[in-house]
Amino acid sequence: MLDLLAQSILSGVGVGAIYGLIGIGFCVIYNASGIVNFAQGAFVMLGGMLTHAVMTKLGWPLPVAAVIAVIVVAASGVLLERIVVRPLWNRGSTMFVMILATLAAQIVVERMTLIAAGDQPRSLPVFTDLAPLRIFGLAISFQFLWIVGCSVVVIAGLALFFSSTKTGKAMRACSINRDAAALQGIRVSRMLALAFALSAALGAVAGILITPTQYTAFNVGVPFAISGFIAAIVGGFGRPLGAFAGGILLGVAQALAIVFLGSAFKNVAALSILLLFLFVRPTGLLGPAK
Repeated sequence: MLDLLAQSILSGVGVGAIYGLIGIGFCVIYNASGIVNFAQGAFVMLGGMLTHAVMTKLGWPLPVAAVIAVIVVAASGVLLERIVVRPLWNRGSTMFVMILATLAAQIVVERMTLIAAGDQPRSLPVFTDLAPLRIFGLAISFQFLWIVGCSVVVIAGLALFFSSTKTGKAMRACSINRDAAALQGIRVSRMLALAFALSAALGAVAGILITPTQYTAFNVGVPFAISGFIAAIVGGFGRPLGAFAGGILLGVAQALAIVFLGSAFKNVAALSILLLFLFVRPTGLLGPAK
């Protein structure tokens, strides 16, 4: 039983890292604009689907296909910002309208993917096709190591980007005070487009990393978006590192719920954690205590 419990926790950490990356995508856009982008799940879905399409249709290797998918999805994030978000932003639309618009965009992307690729699930080969490592009775797959390793690299890269580059500092300035940033000569609209591109790329990376462990299809975006959103709230909305920690907590909680209560309680565990934090600590793990 202890071995099963430990293995489940390990699996939860892997899935939670994916939730954390998605949650960071929410935070990047929110920090730059104050917008909650519920089309984030579409980027996750597109990452896996486009990588599979490039591999099967063009016959290109997985690394090349993954890079192309990330670039295309990042461009789609900019397109979403230009077509959907920017007009509403310029009109001074409310947050509620923005959320509805991004939800509508999520549905449109899903339907377009269904028309273009069909409803059959797809998968990707594991990045390293070797037997799992055995450590103290635990089976650690190489895909798990890829997920955790890439997540750590992404977080470190984002921290370096926001702290050491002019563009990253400009995005941080926009998150603190957009009007003051504009008075300092920062192109706020350009930072918004960059935030959507970065968020979309993060979603694509998450989709590529998780697809070898489970199928992807046109309709997987919404569950991932909900999980990433919960991770962002649990970590303290707008705090990327907190979102990653919230994702790990969420993934482990879901894994334990499956072991002790059954797979039907997976989503119950996620929503229970959300309610618990909203009631007890609404500022999240890394937010100031109230």
